[in-house]
Amino acid sequence: MGNAPFEDRQNLKARKFLMWLFIISSFMMFAALTSGYIVYTAGNAARGLKIILPKAFQFSTLIIIASSFTMFLASKAARKLDYSKQNTYLWFTILLGLGFFANQFYCWSLLFNMGVPFAFNQNASQSFIYVFTGIHLTHILLGVGFVAYSLRSRRKNISQAHNLYRLEISSLFWHFIDILWIYLYVFLLLNQ
Repeated sequence: MGNAPFEDRQNLKARKFLMWLFIISSFMMFAALTSGYIVYTAGNAARGLKIILPKAFQFSTLIIIASSFTMFLASKAARKLDYSKQNTYLWFTILLGLGFFANQFYCWSLLFNMGVPFAFNQNASQSFIYVFTGIHLTHILLGVGFVAYSLRSRRKNISQAHNLYRLEISSLFWHFIDILWIYLYVFLLLNQ
């Protein structure tokens, strides 16, 4: 019995390490994709994007920044034991995440209407936009799942240590995908 809290902390540390491994591997995947784009287009102007990104991508960026802020507020409320605010901010984070998801589909429809194909064709660099944003959207869905898990766990009246741990893991991943989106957006802006 006396070792249970120590073993519990060790288990939580191991899980947190797994999250860091997942974040690092995701970062490496996106670094490889953007590097692949740079190599594909290097020295060949005909292979560039040759489009102006729709303004709706700016709205996606505002949504994701707002969601990062609500996630921060949820963590702050949890540390103050204000579970009502924690739940409210987690719900806002989920809704903003789903709003981001929906807006990305709207952005895709705008791109498609501009003549940017889904499939790789003679100008595959334009299709990279769908690859970057599509893989990022899978991360958004996973992030929404993590946040929903934190919200559901809070409703089960778990210990404060577990509540903070789950929120910390969710926040870590959520802030990562927020920063990742900003990186991708700036990368696409610089290469349009």
